[in-house]
Amino acid sequence: MAIIKKGSFVPLYGAADKRPVVIDSFQLDIYPVTNAQYLTFLKKYPDYSRSKIKGIFANKSYLTQWKSDFDYGSNLNNAPVTNISWFAAKKYCECQGKRLPSMDEWEYAAMSDSVSRDARKKENYTKYIMSWYEKPNTSVNPVGQTFKNYWGVYDMHGLVWEWTSDFNSIFLSGESRKDKSSDQNLFCGSASVNATDLMNYAAFMRYAFRGSLKANFTTKNLGFRCAKDL
Repeated sequence: MAIIKKGSFVPLYGAADKRPVVIDSFQLDIYPVTNAQYLTFLKKYPDYSRSKIKGIFANKSYLTQWKSDFDYGSNLNNAPVTNISWFAAKKYCECQGKRLPSMDEWEYAAMSDSVSRDARKKENYTKYIMSWYEKPNTSVNPVGQTFKNYWGVYDMHGLVWEWTSDFNSIFLSGESRKDKSSDQNLFCGSASVNATDLMNYAAFMRYAFRGSLKANFTTKNLGFRCAKDL
């Protein structure tokens, strides 16, 4: 794991009065969790295998790319595991003595390029992310093939999307009286109402994707990595 040192930043969404959010130091896996690592987990916790997991914890596409419960096929051992639900990712991390990173922790660690903590204003950084969004089937590539960022972490961009612990917390406040019209902010230009950077299209896409998920959803380009408190 890499150490992500304490700092602050203004996220695209969620910062009260658009003030910086303070991120305490934490540890983050250098790579996303691979198929081989997830198989080791399944052998210890077979209730999370494809044929045994309950529908409330994962939809029908859970691990659908695997040949069977304990066979992910050839040439995929070092590729990131995908078609994983939030429930399954959370369980995996807990069994390693770790946890899923929060959305702000993930964004904080992911905003760096190879030389600076915050590369969000760099044109090449944004172009790199946007060009990856256009590429199909990157999830079958091995981990560690993208650039190593400022913190020594790989594959924050360029391989798969990743679960966070509070993936859908931006658009819903948890207060039913406030959320009556919350869906109005999920469409067209309304989604930018409270954004801090109207030109950050790459981040807009990440937040929109997170806001569309439910905890038992699985997709072929969605994986995860673990974090840990210092």
